[in-house]
Amino acid sequence: MKFFLSLIFVLIAINVYAHQPVLNEKNPVSFDSPYLIEKPEVSKAIYSTLQGKPHIFKISSNKDFKFYAGITVPKIKGCNQNVIKDLDGESFKWWPWYEKYGKKWYWVGPEFGVKFKSNNTFATGDYFIKVSNENNKGNYVLATGDIEKFGPFVIAKLPFILPKINKKFWDKKNCN
Repeated sequence: MKFFLSLIFVLIAINVYAHQPVLNEKNPVSFDSPYLIEKPEVSKAIYSTLQGKPHIFKISSNKDFKFYAGITVPKIKGCNQNVIKDLDGESFKWWPWYEKYGKKWYWVGPEFGVKFKSNNTFATGDYFIKVSNENNKGNYVLATGDIEKFGPFVIAKLPFILPKINKKFWDKKNCN
């Protein structure tokens, strides 16, 4: 019980510093059935795996909104990672980044915004993001939004989601 209370305290303390982790297991591959990004201004780290086809994400908003999007991939020593091509990831100089709260290394790729923050406002409407690479295979993280917000429901899900993410995205046996 002490551990659980300590975990909740730590998670509340880091509330303003981390993206909400989301494990996407839907494999959204079409514009007719995309992964819906709700509350696009709220930051999320959507962990996903390309399995032969591009992934499609959709944002629908009935009001103007600020939006950030960026691509990262897990940085694992000795692991050959596929580079995501959207936002011209092939000519982009990817750089290593240590996320101190999750204690994980990432390769940071192209972003729509600056330094993990939005610098654009979008008008009301529907928008799509397509994530792909040369062979449409591999793990990636789509970071969206820049308002750091963790509600009690998100915090309650963390002990269940984080072990799955760690196993799927940082286990060397899952290298591409």
